[in-house]
Amino acid sequence: MSPNYLYLNSRDYLLRLDVNHIVYFEADGNYTNIVSANKVKNTVGMTLSKMQELLTQSLGENAQQFARIGKSHIIGIKYISQIDIPKQALVLSDGHSFAFKVVVSKDALKKLKDLLTKTR
Repeated sequence: MSPNYLYLNSRDYLLRLDVNHIVYFEADGNYTNIVSANKVKNTVGMTLSKMQELLTQSLGENAQQFARIGKSHIIGIKYISQIDIPKQALVLSDGHSFAFKVVVSKDALKKLKDLLTKTR
């Protein structure tokens, strides 16, 4: 997969992220935490809704590799490893070097599971 970059620019910094290595985005008030496959977490001054808009504008068709689940997360679909609805847990992993466990509402997990099982 060739690199496709997301550029986040502010007054004080420029952040260039390879979207192929972004595992998930997590809302934190008016900020968004971005977690990458190398376990680096970046925080940017942007709401998750604004981030979702930026992904659509910047990536076009490639924005479909991410899915908004619930109010607090945008996840990289290719990293979904396990959906555990009763425990409200979503495990995002590449299968060998990392695994992130994310707490998500049961309703959001049910929708995600339905989406994955209907499109595959």
